[in-house]
Amino acid sequence: MNRLIDQEIAHISRVMWPSLLGDMSSPILSSEYWRMRLHALLDAPSLTKVQLCAIDGLLLRLDHHDRHGANGSTPAVEVSEEAGADHGTERIAMHG
Repeated sequence: MNRLIDQEIAHISRVMWPSLLGDMSSPILSSEYWRMRLHALLDAPSLTKVQLCAIDGLLLRLDHHDRHGANGSTPAVEVSEEAGADHGTERIAMHG
């Protein structure tokens, strides 16, 4: 299960920003869509600290996009593709 979360975080980190920029100044998928996907990940029964940080970074990118729109530059918050990797960090139980 945890590896699937890692893969989902990596996928979202790759495709979220290009889909928000979209084609012809129109987003392909909205920030609300990505926020829903990220919050669904937060509902997982246990996440590592690294996974929580990666999801938080992606949510910060969405906040930046919502404040500055597609005309704003890519936010400085970058999420490493390795962010979802389990580096022996403790697991954190999430409460709904």
